[in-house]
Amino acid sequence: MKIGMILDAPFPPDPRVENEAVYLIQQGHDIHLFCFDYQQDAENYEVINGIHVHRHKVGKVIYKLSALAYTLPWYHALVKPAIRQFIKRTGVEALHIHDMAIARPVIQLAKAFNLPSVLDLHEMRPEIMKFYPHVYNAPGKYLISPERWEHFESLYVREADKVVVVTEEAKDYYAEKLDEPEEKFAVVPNTVRKEFYEKAKFDPQMAARYANNFTLLYVGETGLRRGLITAIKAIALLKQSIPNIKLVIVGKSRTDVILHQKIKELSLEEHIDLEGWQPFEKFQSYIAAADVGISPIHRNKHHNTTFANKIFQYMSFGKPILVSNSDAQEHVVRESNCGLVFEDQNANDFATQILKLYQNKKLYDELSANAKQAIETQWRWDLQARSLKKLYQELA
Repeated sequence: MKIGMILDAPFPPDPRVENEAVYLIQQGHDIHLFCFDYQQDAENYEVINGIHVHRHKVGKVIYKLSALAYTLPWYHALVKPAIRQFIKRTGVEALHIHDMAIARPVIQLAKAFNLPSVLDLHEMRPEIMKFYPHVYNAPGKYLISPERWEHFESLYVREADKVVVVTEEAKDYYAEKLDEPEEKFAVVPNTVRKEFYEKAKFDPQMAARYANNFTLLYVGETGLRRGLITAIKAIALLKQSIPNIKLVIVGKSRTDVILHQKIKELSLEEHIDLEGWQPFEKFQSYIAAADVGISPIHRNKHHNTTFANKIFQYMSFGKPILVSNSDAQEHVVRESNCGLVFEDQNANDFATQILKLYQNKKLYDELSANAKQAIETQWRWDLQARSLKKLYQELA
């Protein structure tokens, strides 16, 4: 089947989009990807890992209008003609919509061209928008309505022929909320491909840098909902018991100033490294150099129904993970026995669980082995992506 994927963002990078596209190519499908080029300096067309990438050159105004996609008609009106031309030019036989912002025009065009549509919800967008500074601060709070986004999310989940979600919890949520059959949904988590850990290249200087530390690692976006204030407070509790403890944070957000303030307030400069954004190819070196991978995200409707793919990245290198009790990631840890769980936003409990890993070598080694085994036998990308294969078999 010739599948048209629609992404309202530049490509590359987008690990989820690339993983899905490459997997479907391996299953015999032909993938054409429509995406944006904000810088207007990339090739209009090229083939990347077998993916036919078609770029639509747009200005930054399109990016800014995307937040108003379901408030004002301009965003969808501006991009719809280009998507129509993409469909005509490529002759795709199905449309795979990557996330909510672009859903309206693609669903409309799918109906106009009599094509099956797949809505791929990377996250619970209406819920997570409530935590975006530009949504809860003026003027955004007067212009952007998460409730309106939720209305259209429900509408397009109903109208799409198939829906892809990240967790079983998300499938259950939408199926129950919208009274849709479970068979309509495919669960495709953001896990890791074998290449991530089997073909990794390591920076020896990174290993040397943390060789004498008991290192906790966080990679990813660092907004306050990610729970890093809890981790920082826990380091203050742990530094006496584990003098060589180090928390390494790889990522950034607009609220990093608050992290810096808390680190200074607790005099933890020697125990916490804020690395900022780093190239993706450095992630393996950071993970290999760490002792424990952490995901301290706050409990909320979004986090309870999604995975942070960082937990699978940690596990693929045999690192025990420490996660908050957000439903989906707690389920992984309990089922695979690959780490420990602490109560959301409870720094004392975070510290208690870290002490268990530090003091009990037998427990640490058991969880480490289980993490690696769980990736190989259950959570590896090609194993989890089988539901995507089944979805397109049904559409075909």
